[in-house]
This record gives sequence, C-alpha cells and structure tokens, in this order.
Amino acid sequence: MGQTKQTWAFCLLKSCYRRNLPHLQRENKAHFLTFCTYRRWILPESARDIVLQTCLRADGWTIELYAVVVMPDHVHMIFVPGLDHVKSEVISLARITKAIKGGSAHLIGRRLGRSGRVWQEESFDRVLRASEKIEEKVAYILENPVRQGLVASSGDYRWLWRKTFKNPYDTETLPSSARLGR
Repeated sequence: MGQTKQTWAFCLLKSCYRRNLPHLQRENKAHFLTFCTYRRWILPESARDIVLQTCLRADGWTIELYAVVVMPDHVHMIFVPGLDHVKSEVISLARITKAIKGGSAHLIGRRLGRSGRVWQEESFDRVLRASEKIEEKVAYILENPVRQGLVASSGDYRWLWRKTFKNPYDTETLPSSARLGR
C-alpha cells in the first residue's frame, strides 16, 4: 500500500482532512491551532480586536476555548471542538477554522475598507497528547507576546484571553457547607 493510501486509510479511522498538510482531529481532545496572515501582513490594532472577538464568539458555539493569542501576524488557539447536535458529530477543524478566518476576514475588510486575502489558506494544528497539560500549553502561548518583545508581561498584552481554571477542590471557592471537615 502506498504512502498516500496509508495516510487516507488512517484519516478515515481518526477523523481528519487534508489540504497541503494533514489535519488530524480527535473527539473530546484539546487542539492547538495556529494560523497566519497572508504574506505575513501585520494586522492593525483594530483588526486584532476583530480577530480576538471572532475567536471569543466561537467559544460555546463551535469550540470550548481555553486560550487565544492574536499576534501581529498570526493567531494561536487552544480549544476542544464542539458537538453539532443536529448532525450528531464533532464539529470539524475545517468548519471551525473557516468560520473564524472567514468571519474575521470579512469584518476586517469592512472595517479597513480593503479587499483581498487576510489569512493564509493553510493552518497548523495538532491534537494535544494526554501527557501534555493544557494549563502548561496555555501558559506557553500566553508568553508569546513577551518572547516576541511586544510587552514586558503577558498581562500587558490586550489581544489575549484565557479561560480561568478553577480547582474544584479549592476550599476558598467552595461554599462553606461544602468545605471538608465542616
């Protein structure tokens, strides 16, 4: 069996699609997604606002978003694909990225009065392994603006968002009736 046939056989079993790069997807698993602007165009601040808001709007609809960072020429996201209850299936990465990239590109074009491509056609994604802690990956992408020299602290960068992780066993956040030993 040739390499292409093996790849497609694997894709049929694991839920993936292929453009120039293979895109693997797993149900109920966190995915790390990166997509870049066309020809590495630097997004103006108003465009970065639009991209961040578009990603946040997807949270709860097509994805469960853990973190997003909109850099000047690319975007990093960590999320779990949602379920399409009508079709009884996991929402595909193709549908998720098309909605975010297409929706933001349309709004950016309207806001800036420009036409043409905003995003590269391809995106880079991977399923996070069980051994990888989501909080560590979130911390890694949130530090991207610092590593790029854009800000001194990630908290100073306005185009990022992260889900607050709460420890369900933290006695400070539990109602007094639910605390251990009471």
